[in-house]
Amino acid sequence: MKRTIKSTADGSKTLFINELNENYHSHHGALQEAKHVFIDNGLNQLDIWEINILELGFGTGLNVLVTFDEFLRKGKYLKIRYFTLEKYPISSEEVSALDYSDLFFDERTKNSFQKIHELPWEMPSELAPGFELTKFQCDFTQLPQLSLPEIHLVYYDCFGARVQPDLWEKPLFTMTADKVKAGGLLTTYSSKGSVRRILEELNFNVEKKQGPPGKREMINAWKQPLSL
Repeated sequence: MKRTIKSTADGSKTLFINELNENYHSHHGALQEAKHVFIDNGLNQLDIWEINILELGFGTGLNVLVTFDEFLRKGKYLKIRYFTLEKYPISSEEVSALDYSDLFFDERTKNSFQKIHELPWEMPSELAPGFELTKFQCDFTQLPQLSLPEIHLVYYDCFGARVQPDLWEKPLFTMTADKVKAGGLLTTYSSKGSVRRILEELNFNVEKKQGPPGKREMINAWKQPLSL
């Protein structure tokens, strides 16, 4: 599918898929959305220092970058293992055009943007001591076959239900929930009623949160221990 570069309202760029009429990020601000949904309402909601993150999907790499930048800001005690899935990686030309390095002040974050796209797939790679990234080039439905540790935090960042409704139905949420540790958090920009009901059926406590710019609400869902 043909993709073009678009600027968003906060000055950061995103990719636009012409055939689907769909952006990779909100046109109200790609960087703002990533920080609000996955850092403020994701990573920063956890009070543990060793965190396994699962992302669906890798896309432009922006969620990895904002997570790595926050990791660097928090200091040496935090340890993150980050696992991300992507079926259709973007090209080196698209990486250069997105130019996310300019969005960050820390030189270590700036220098990691190209690197995260060049790293080999299916192989753990250290971006910095305490931060390990593993990328899987696969369909989301292959999630059950992946050997992952128990997940503490899920970034559920699939394309919207308008263009890929199957990604917002019970089968994929079940596959994802099976990887999540009790007490773990799933965060997503979506606030669909059907998504809330599915997550509740899968033993998550669902909270409505204020959405990023351009969205009224989003979802945080905490996995509950199984009842005896």
